[in-house]
Amino acid sequence: MPGSLVNPKANFGTIPVFLTALSTILGAILFLRFGWAVGQVGFVGVIGIILLGHLVTIPAAMAVAEIATNQRVQGGGAYYIISRSFGLNIGAAIGIALYLSQAISVAFYVIAFGEAFDPVIQYLNETYQFYIPDKRFITVPVMALLSILILTKGANVGMKALYVVVAILLSSIAFFFMGDSPIKPTEVSFNGHVDEPHNFFYVFTIIFPAFTGLAAGLGLSGDLRDPKRSIPRGTLWATMVGMVIYILAAYKFMISASPDALVEDQLIMQRIAAWGPIVPIGLAAATLSSALGSIMVAPRTLQAIGVDDIFPNKGLNRWFSKGRIKDNEPINASVISIIIAFVFVFMGDVDMVAQVISMFFVVTYGAICLISLLEHFAADPAYRPTFRSHWAISLIGTFASFWLMFKMNAPYAAASLFLMGVFYYFITKYSQDKRGLNKLFKGVVFQLSRQLQIFAQRADKEDREVSWRPFAICISHDTFKRRSAFDVLRWISYKYGFGTYIHFIKGLLNEETNQESKDTLKRLINLASGSKNRVYLDTIISPSYTSAIAQVVQLSGISGKGNNMILFEFSRSKPESIKDAVTNYELINSAGFDVCILNTSYKSFGYKREIHIWISAEDYNNANLLILLGFIISGHPDWKKGTIKIFAIYPENQQEEQRKVLIDQIKAGRIPISPANVEMIPWQEGTNRKEVIAQKSADADLTLIGFRSETLSEGIELFDGYGDVGNILFVSANQEKQLD
Repeated sequence: MPGSLVNPKANFGTIPVFLTALSTILGAILFLRFGWAVGQVGFVGVIGIILLGHLVTIPAAMAVAEIATNQRVQGGGAYYIISRSFGLNIGAAIGIALYLSQAISVAFYVIAFGEAFDPVIQYLNETYQFYIPDKRFITVPVMALLSILILTKGANVGMKALYVVVAILLSSIAFFFMGDSPIKPTEVSFNGHVDEPHNFFYVFTIIFPAFTGLAAGLGLSGDLRDPKRSIPRGTLWATMVGMVIYILAAYKFMISASPDALVEDQLIMQRIAAWGPIVPIGLAAATLSSALGSIMVAPRTLQAIGVDDIFPNKGLNRWFSKGRIKDNEPINASVISIIIAFVFVFMGDVDMVAQVISMFFVVTYGAICLISLLEHFAADPAYRPTFRSHWAISLIGTFASFWLMFKMNAPYAAASLFLMGVFYYFITKYSQDKRGLNKLFKGVVFQLSRQLQIFAQRADKEDREVSWRPFAICISHDTFKRRSAFDVLRWISYKYGFGTYIHFIKGLLNEETNQESKDTLKRLINLASGSKNRVYLDTIISPSYTSAIAQVVQLSGISGKGNNMILFEFSRSKPESIKDAVTNYELINSAGFDVCILNTSYKSFGYKREIHIWISAEDYNNANLLILLGFIISGHPDWKKGTIKIFAIYPENQQEEQRKVLIDQIKAGRIPISPANVEMIPWQEGTNRKEVIAQKSADADLTLIGFRSETLSEGIELFDGYGDVGNILFVSANQEKQLD
């Protein structure tokens, strides 16, 4: 770690957080643009702006309080909270955007500070004919003085100055409320506004920086004695107090001046206040305090990003993360922040800068609310905040933030998200060891899966066969010799069903076999990752194959329902290996399972072009299951060029009738098999069915054949004698399935 995020002399309490946030909330917007907003959209419209803004800030403040009381919060404020919850990649992408908005905020408040000098400029011009042509003659020197102050004295002197300017700020607001306006309107209207007002969301965009004090208070996290206590209390109180003052100020503006007067005079507060000169002084104090707050916070965000080694250049990260030895003051990060602020001070447009910082702050607040929302649903035992918000509040904040982005300014919103996308791409490219969404989304997926499993199980009140789908399980000790059984299982479970593949380890459960089981599972997962599959993998340790089968058929499926099908596999070169499956058939049948036995040959699955299904008069239970399995397997991308052919063996006098029955079933069940691919084969006494299949399906890539429990008395011979036919899947349905 190239640096630290904690000030070794951190001793700030809750009051600095509260004052930093409040001074930003009751800053330039209140003095310069809030009266203008009342004139543009009326009292009711401004109340709507306040409430809408707080639909974002209150959930964000509560989310911050929650997240901050769950972890040890160090320096970096909102960036630290986001990155430690969302992961460094996403956290850094948002954090860089947040840092830019904080650095640009310094310029915004300095530009607004220059507006406070309007009365002075007017007085000098009228009295001494001394004209200042551009307010940058004021704002640039002020920015320079502010830079020298923060570089030489750091956050401590900024905090001392903050107490003074907040006192002046609150005094000026008090004089404003006590004033008896000489320009009261003849008629007060709650909906009164100018004749051609600006769009509501344009006004909202200009006003929204007033609600961004939350981020300012967060930025002091590394300088706080007890962040878990100070951040929640300071930010929540500042947010609530600020909202009340803005509602009262809106009412005071409405009853004190006409909408036209409010729009025309940006310093109209001094005409309403009990003592007018205090308003420009208060504006200067408000903007100066906000600028101080922002210039203290922005470098700390950049320092935290550097500490996390986010940038591709190690030297650059070390330089950003470096702090002054005695107090870890981020001098280098302050230099960069000052340069950015100077650029925007030279631009000098308050409204344009307001729109830029509004967009980035809304993104940040939305991300914080989203983190809180996901943490609620992830239900991680490690997430134990001492302050708890409600998930619905976080949901409102998340939705409101991202909706407002595009309502405020769709091009700016798209540009902001694109910019963060670019940040994320490069951070991920150069820092691949930093995981993006980390364990947060894993927890959400786990909880969602858990709830769905419970729901599926409890909702299964009707007979599953009415709407059948395969819940298949395969148990094999030949996993690493042949992959055919795994292939069939992944085809069955890809889209329409669920599949569980279990590797059988013979033995007793002990430390040695348990470790073997873990190693085998890792190997299984690694092998499976190279194929298109949605199969759940596991291992089982049991003293015999029979006991393993008995355990497996009792397992609850990962779907939330029990399994209904079991798959066995044997090699045509070693037919004796099927004995275990044949021997345990009654055990499996008693559990209500459909049984599939895969006979693998040297031809394997060929080119995956043709699936042949064989149906006979004896397959009254098996026929529909055979057709359904053929359809399900063909739905996998591996079989996208495959076709299904049905061969039906019936006595000659039943041929037409059975063909019609089959085609009607296929149509009713909406199975994509062409009638041209249904071939009727006459059955005559003495016909060798195996020879017919061997002749017709010699070139098939997979052949499906039904069998009945009564025929198992034939033993291994039942599954042997098919010549050079490729892989064969023998199917026995526990009961008839419905196609429609």
